[in-house]
Amino acid sequence: MTASPAHAPVILVAEDAPATRSNLTLLLRSEGYTVREAADGDAAAEALGDPGVAAALLDLKMPGRDGLAVLRAHADRLEEVPVVVVTAYGGSSAAIEAMRLGAYDYLTKPFDLDEVLLTVRRALTQRALVAQVQALSADPLADDPDPERDELVGRSPAMVAVFKAIGLVAPADEPVLILGESGTGKELVANAIHRNSPRAARPLVKVNCAALSPTLLESELFGHEKGAFTGAVARRRGRFEQAHGGTLFLDEVGELGLELQAKLLRVLQSGTFERVGGEETLTADARVVAATNRDLKARVAAGEFREDLYYRLDVVAVTLPPLRSRKDDVPLLAEYVVKQLARKHGWPGLALSPEAVVALGRREWPGNVRELRNALARAAILARGRVVRAEHLAGDDPATVPVPPVVVPPGAGALDLRAAVAEAERRVIRQALEQAGGNRTRAAELLGISRRQLFDKVRAYGLDR
Repeated sequence: MTASPAHAPVILVAEDAPATRSNLTLLLRSEGYTVREAADGDAAAEALGDPGVAAALLDLKMPGRDGLAVLRAHADRLEEVPVVVVTAYGGSSAAIEAMRLGAYDYLTKPFDLDEVLLTVRRALTQRALVAQVQALSADPLADDPDPERDELVGRSPAMVAVFKAIGLVAPADEPVLILGESGTGKELVANAIHRNSPRAARPLVKVNCAALSPTLLESELFGHEKGAFTGAVARRRGRFEQAHGGTLFLDEVGELGLELQAKLLRVLQSGTFERVGGEETLTADARVVAATNRDLKARVAAGEFREDLYYRLDVVAVTLPPLRSRKDDVPLLAEYVVKQLARKHGWPGLALSPEAVVALGRREWPGNVRELRNALARAAILARGRVVRAEHLAGDDPATVPVPPVVVPPGAGALDLRAAVAEAERRVIRQALEQAGGNRTRAAELLGISRRQLFDKVRAYGLDR
C-alpha cells in the first residue's frame, strides 16, 4: 500500500456501513490520498467544514443528518469542496436533488472502483480550476418521492446520466428539448425539470401538439378574442398566458406545422404574441420545455421543421434511453409499478413472482415504460390483485416463455422478493452457461447482457467455482 504523503489531498469518506467505508478508505489510500472518515451525517457535516478537506464521497442514507441535509448545510462550499454522492437507491428524486444542490457527481452502489477513482480525480481537477478562477478574481484591481406521484425510476448508468442532466438544466431558465421514443417518460422529465426549477411555485401547463388541428392548436397556445372564429363566443386565454411565470410543456413539438413553428419561434425570441383575432401584443413569461419522439434534424433537412426553431429549442437536450437498452432497470421499474397498482386498487397482496420478473426482463418492450406499465396492470387484474405469475403475462406477449418456478422450501416464511429474484436469475444464468458450453461471451449474448455484467453476476452467485 502506498503511504500518503504529507501534501496529499484529503478525501472525506462519509459512509455509515463499516465495510464500505473501510474499502473506500483502503482504495483511496492505495492511490496516495489522505482519508478522513465519518460514520454518520453529523460527523460528515463537521468534517466538510474543515478547510483541509479537498473532496468528499457522501452517502445519502446515514444516521443523523442524511446526505441531502449535509449538502444543503454546505451549499456555499460545494464549488471549493466537490462532493460525490454515493447511494444504493435508484430513485430519481434523490439524484436530481443532489445535483440541483450542487453535488459534483452521483454514483450508485455497487460501484466500480475504477470509476470511483476517476470521479475523484475529476473532482479534484475541478477544485483546482475553481481555485485558479478565484485567485484571478481576487486581483485587487479587478430525499422518498411522493408515493402519489409518478417518478422516473432506474439505477442504470443511462438513467443516472438523465438524473444528472435534469439536476443541471432545471435551475437554468432556458428552453429544454427532451428526446426519446414514445413511452420512455418524457413528460416525467418535464415534471422533474419544473419541480426542481426556480419556477416550481408557478403553473406547469401542458399541451399535446399532435392532439389538435393547426387552427385549434394556435388558439390553444395563444388564446383567442371573442368572434375570432365560429364558436368563439368569449375571449379565451391561451396556454402561454396560463403558464405565466411557470413552465409550458409542448409535447410532440415535432408535429407542429410550419406556420405555427414561425409563431412559436417569435415567442421564444421576443417573448411576444397576439391572441387569434386580436391586435393587442401580449408578453409571455413562460419557460418552454419541448419533447418529441421524432428525429428533428432529419425533419429540418427535409424542410419540415424550421432550423432556427430547432436550435432555439435545443439550447439543452435531455435524451431518454429506450427500456431495451437498460434492462437492468426492469425489475426495479416493475416493483415500483406494482406498488403503485397495489396502493391504487387496494391490493395489499399484489406482488411479482420471481419467474414473472425474469419473464419481464426477457422482453424487448418496443413501447418502453408505458408498455411495461400496461402489461403489469393487465397481469395484476388477471392475478386478481394477488401474486402475478409468468402465465399472467403470457397472454400479453405471445413470445413469453414461462420460466421454471422458484421453489420456496417449506417453512421458509414470507417470500423475500429480492432474494427470490436473485435465485431465479442465478438459475437462468447457469442454464445459459450450460447451453453455451461454458463460453461466457456466448452466454452473455443469450442473456442479452454485456460480458462484464455476466462476469460480475457469475462471481456474485458463485458460479465460477
